[in-house]
Amino acid sequence: MRVILIGQEAFGRACLERLLDQGENVVGVITVPEVPGGKPNPVRELAEQRGIPCLQPRNLKGDRVYEWVRDLAPDLLVLAYVTEFVPGRIIRLARLGGINYHPSLLPKYRGGTAINWAIIYGERETGVTIHYIDEGVDTGDIILQRRVEIGPDDTAASLYYNKLFPLGVEMIAEAVRLIREGRAPRIKQDEALASFQPVIKETDTRIDWSQPARRIHDLIRGAAPRPGAWTTRAGEKVKVWESALPGTDVRGSPGEILQVSPDGVLVAAGEGVVLLKRLGAEGGPKLPAAEYAARAGLAPGQRLGD
Repeated sequence: MRVILIGQEAFGRACLERLLDQGENVVGVITVPEVPGGKPNPVRELAEQRGIPCLQPRNLKGDRVYEWVRDLAPDLLVLAYVTEFVPGRIIRLARLGGINYHPSLLPKYRGGTAINWAIIYGERETGVTIHYIDEGVDTGDIILQRRVEIGPDDTAASLYYNKLFPLGVEMIAEAVRLIREGRAPRIKQDEALASFQPVIKETDTRIDWSQPARRIHDLIRGAAPRPGAWTTRAGEKVKVWESALPGTDVRGSPGEILQVSPDGVLVAAGEGVVLLKRLGAEGGPKLPAAEYAARAGLAPGQRLGD
């Protein structure tokens, strides 16, 4: 079975390596261009090491990509961290179509930042879905699905790297094997259960201190590391990178700084309190909250979110 892998970053490389170790016939790789002055592309590096033809287009829409894929005559396209649509005419070049890794329990949380939104909305579990691709947004038939727990202090980063990344690599390999053996299921998605969330932006991650402490904590960890939750103080943006729920019964009005200590900055919410543990100025470094407070002059009685 002739496979073309389309992917990028460490996940794309890990999937490529796993497929090759499994003995799959990867006849080509498509990945993103190198960033000037940036790190080498890990997918391109591995493809070159293994002698696999590699294409690095600016996007997937042009005739160059179409012709390159056509000439390789793939049976299957494997998407491993792809951030743009694969045109239908390219999907149709592969005899068996294409499959994609998606970090949610489809049909819930379709879209490009499913991990972030699952945490922000307070979900206690999520998972990985491997599905066939079509011209919709994560709407294709499901091949495999596995569940994982979202820990109470998981961030988008920890959930991805510790759970969804390694699970996804193994599931990609399993799905390709099942397809090659002619045993892959096709499970229709239930549109009645579907949800779609747009790509998360900073406009989505401003902290509303009138919300309960748990919802604020979920927003902060769901927005980490990108785009980061934020609030204001004296009209200046303050990025909030890490928080905790200390369980104290200290009270105050929403947004009021109650305490500054080596543990962090304790702030009142609409219900309960949130301990801010890592803060930073807009465009500045991520600092322990106590260090940031000393630099910025944060003190009890001041208010965030003004």
